[in-house]
Amino acid sequence: MKSTTLTVRWTPWRFVTAFGVVSLLSDVVYEGARSVIGPYLATFGASATLVGLVTGVGEAFALAGRLGTGPLADRTRAYWPLVLVGYAVTMVAVPALGLTTALWLAAALFIAERAGKAIRGPARDVMISHAAAAVGRGKGFAVHEALDQAGGVAGPLLVAAVLAATAHNYRPAFLALAVPAVAGMLVLLWLRAGVPDPGRFEPGPRPGAAPAPPGGRLPREFWIYLAFTVLTTAGYATFGVLSFHLATRDVVPVAVVPVVYAGAMGVDALAALASGWLYDRAGVRVLAAVPVLTALIPLAAFTTTPLIAVAGVLAWGAVLGIQESTMRATIADIVPAARRGTAYGIFAAGLGAATLVGGLLTGALYDYSITAVIITVTGIQAVALAMFLTTVRPATQARVLRR
Repeated sequence: MKSTTLTVRWTPWRFVTAFGVVSLLSDVVYEGARSVIGPYLATFGASATLVGLVTGVGEAFALAGRLGTGPLADRTRAYWPLVLVGYAVTMVAVPALGLTTALWLAAALFIAERAGKAIRGPARDVMISHAAAAVGRGKGFAVHEALDQAGGVAGPLLVAAVLAATAHNYRPAFLALAVPAVAGMLVLLWLRAGVPDPGRFEPGPRPGAAPAPPGGRLPREFWIYLAFTVLTTAGYATFGVLSFHLATRDVVPVAVVPVVYAGAMGVDALAALASGWLYDRAGVRVLAAVPVLTALIPLAAFTTTPLIAVAGVLAWGAVLGIQESTMRATIADIVPAARRGTAYGIFAAGLGAATLVGGLLTGALYDYSITAVIITVTGIQAVALAMFLTTVRPATQARVLRR
């Protein structure tokens, strides 16, 4: 009777949508903070290199930290506890940014918020993958990401409104994010009560019925795919560096920076939906767009012409949308369910390490020469595209077709 009730009251689409609402509210919180973290750290005297380091380390924590939490999720099946703790860390750390008066503490809180994402990420993705199996991997992850990025639009706009109303005072802006933080935790607790076992949604043997096989190997195609992801992300700038450029070069007013970020999050959502739809029809070939778009970002974003610079930031948002939806969906299609948490953890670890390199590389080169940034990133993406066309696409497409 309990299983029947779950099926009737909580369909896969309803679960994906409800989780998307949780992500929407959490994105209002942490994307609101990320939209101004570069200029905020600059108020403490941080350089572009330091901003690149802090934001790169933060993203590394958010992604590389999953190297531990992914296998933990596979071993324990404690998906909900990991998700609850991870969201709680984020919801506390961001409003606390409004109370700090020291650069080191602001940096520590930003990194702590990213660590919260590492705690919840693999467990959340495994649960969504169970529901998405019944509705289409690409579409399921895309809808979740689109809702997620609706919060990515709302958060920066909320911060922008508070900044405009308080003469660019960052503290009230961060404190205002406590409201969606509380709302997000309440929705998450409601979802946990309604769907204690999302594994029921996936057809076939229940992934949670037994522990993951010890020592089970991840498929070769996964490692090929990971290598491509790491390479293309190593040339991907963090928004901290992009916003540093926009603010310090007076490309746009400081209060407009979070509005630009909100626009990027809107593009993120549209790119997620488009690439997810195409992925379910055309397969992994849609990911060829990632190195192409990434190569265009510094060419446009680091100009001092507002429209061109904003276009570069929007391209950055498009790449992020594909990374956080279709690239996650691909993992679920090439890795068996019993090893999926570990795969998501390792994948995120590689992505995090590459993001750290990307933040440091673009930040340091920016301090030296914008031309050097453009040449270096273009070269990296040319190699990544060649690797995708000759190795990644044939291997991963074949793996998906066999499943």
